[in-house]
Amino acid sequence: MIEWNVDREIFSIGIISIRYYSLLFLISFIMGLVIMKRIFKIENRPVEEVDDLLVYMMIGVVVGARLGHVFFYGFDYYMSHPLDILKVWEGGLASHGAAIGILVALYLFVKHKEQYNYLWLVDRLVITVALAGFFIRLGNLFNSEIIGKPTDLPWAFIFSKYVDKIPRHPTQLYEALAYLAIFFVLYKIYMKNKEKAQPGYIFGIFLTGVFGFRFFVEFLKENQESFERGMILNMGQILSIPLVILGIYLIITSKNRPLPEPYKPPKDKKKKQKNG
Repeated sequence: MIEWNVDREIFSIGIISIRYYSLLFLISFIMGLVIMKRIFKIENRPVEEVDDLLVYMMIGVVVGARLGHVFFYGFDYYMSHPLDILKVWEGGLASHGAAIGILVALYLFVKHKEQYNYLWLVDRLVITVALAGFFIRLGNLFNSEIIGKPTDLPWAFIFSKYVDKIPRHPTQLYEALAYLAIFFVLYKIYMKNKEKAQPGYIFGIFLTGVFGFRFFVEFLKENQESFERGMILNMGQILSIPLVILGIYLIITSKNRPLPEPYKPPKDKKKKQKNG
């Protein structure tokens, strides 16, 4: 068995502290930026627009994940302490809320960039989101949070520094490895079928794979909130079911969706190129 007594902080200077979770969260955005720029370059899209997309994504992820935690896991508390909603540094981010926040952010991005097809963009972005899930779950491991139930398996983790001395399933690691595998699968599908994959197909595989795995791994986790005790399915599983159904629907119906029209640079850019 593995005793996990890693400190959450890498180092601190005065009141400023750098944690593994924050570092891995930042790395997930940097890697996503690199991958999306590569995708835009492959498909002859303006790479500079990825920077705009990153801003939408960062806001969507943070706001969505925080509000997801507030409404799904701590509604009663936060309604009594509304100012605590702003205390993101104290923890409390929900992946289901992040998923909703990303979809809303992309809708707003496409609304201001009419040359983009919504599902086309989502199909490509979820590749980076799967990789981000890998880094974020590693961050949860370093935080000794979202712990698993007791087990006597040889690879059990003992979160001795912040939890207890009981060997537990390293569910953070299970999810991290699953999301990393899903990232490679999605990226391979994209590279092989980028010109002929119907809109929504890759997105559907992402939803089915990520939240399908999330549904089953929840059986190995301790409940995150007290209200989940006695429930047949916990909140994470309940929220995963509609997303898996949506994923299956997108996969089945993707063949009926026409491919988006080839990208055409905005007219003002064409004029600039000619004048230049």
